[in-house]
Amino acid sequence: MLTLPGMAGAASLEQMVGQMIVVGFQGDDVDDSAVVALRDELAAGRLGGVMLLKTNIKSLDAVGKMNAAFRAASPELLPFITLDQEGGAVERLTKDVGFAEIPSAAAVAASNSPAQAEAIYARMARAIAALGFTVNFGPVADVNLNPDNQVIARFGRAYSADPEKVADYDAAFIAGHHAAGLLTALKHFPGHGSSTADSHEGFVDITTTWQKSELDPYRRLLAADAVDMVMVGHLYHADYTDAGTQTPSSLSVQWIDGVLRGELGYDGVVISDDLEMGAIRDHFTLEETVTQAVRAGMDILLFSNTAKYHAGLGQEILDILLAEAKADPAFAARIEQSYARIVALKASQADGD
Repeated sequence: MLTLPGMAGAASLEQMVGQMIVVGFQGDDVDDSAVVALRDELAAGRLGGVMLLKTNIKSLDAVGKMNAAFRAASPELLPFITLDQEGGAVERLTKDVGFAEIPSAAAVAASNSPAQAEAIYARMARAIAALGFTVNFGPVADVNLNPDNQVIARFGRAYSADPEKVADYDAAFIAGHHAAGLLTALKHFPGHGSSTADSHEGFVDITTTWQKSELDPYRRLLAADAVDMVMVGHLYHADYTDAGTQTPSSLSVQWIDGVLRGELGYDGVVISDDLEMGAIRDHFTLEETVTQAVRAGMDILLFSNTAKYHAGLGQEILDILLAEAKADPAFAARIEQSYARIVALKASQADGD
């Protein structure tokens, strides 16, 4: 077991807050100014990780060098170096840069048993890990309840309309990644498969469409102790929000603390979906977003930094959280809880290397 900052009370409040922040950036080379700045923030403990998008990937060699630099910046507390590599339409690493693409979740499930799917995902995960990534944001645990769904069904991102089958293929995805030493994130809690709108674009109300069976994949995988992180989507349900508000699940204490932690018994790391999606940025300020998310039980705040690029976004988020923590002991306690979960997860990955 590694001796990590904070395990014996060594981490400052700033370092604890920093671990909760994962941001995207502009740049595709190890010597780009944004990459150098992120390395400095990681080394200082002001940032917990980075998110790579397709715009950050000019070649596999360049990605490997950037990721190696990110890892070297914080070797004792390895950064979350993240991407979305589901297969099908959602792939940041593509054949254009020489990466072997795989089919969508729907196509994988249609043509392969879970055991065969695990082999497919294991090959992909080994290639991702070889580039220095530590987290792949998948598998999709959404149940394909609405065939006209704009963001899940349309792109074949769900394995099935059967929650048990979804869980089987989710387990295969996770096992393949764990064999390569990669962490995963079940998404998009509490379920995007029945929705009639896309949270990338704006407000999504699942009050009349969501079904409790959409929690079944989470329940089963949690029972199998297979979950590294749960990614919470930006989905509004009238029964899971404060009276008179329209709080999405990513900012909802009822969903995160109530259902995910209380009803399902999950005590691991909870990460947000991109907090710059329209469902959030069109309705909440940055300060409201980050403080409400943490109060609701969110551990990691994910910002793609694409809506209006800001090189200092990570520091701005950190400053907001620090100010809130210094003013409110209960908020500071929440940060300490999140830090403990994050450090434990990073330590488990380090032990598996």
